[in-house]
Amino acid sequence: MQTDLKNIEINKKILLKAIGKIIHQKRKDISKGINKFSFEYDIGNGLLSRLEKGRTDTQISTLWKLANAFGVRFSDLALEIEKELPEDFNFYE
Repeated sequence: MQTDLKNIEINKKILLKAIGKIIHQKRKDISKGINKFSFEYDIGNGLLSRLEKGRTDTQISTLWKLANAFGVRFSDLALEIEKELPEDFNFYE
């Protein structure tokens, strides 16, 4: 059972890194610094920084706000994140 928990934690880190990479890239694509972006879209700059670095998990509502801020549908943001993951990504295998 311990190995399973370890694999879940490893996969969680992979997922968080993928989320962070996409959020960071999309923010850079719209040429906004972290402070300006976080102020304009009411997302704490500390939270945004940790998200972009893959150091924190977040609520789906925050991801939805980010999708809106980037001018994309939430489902499109989710697809971009999914493309960053290994093809066979699964928490439990």
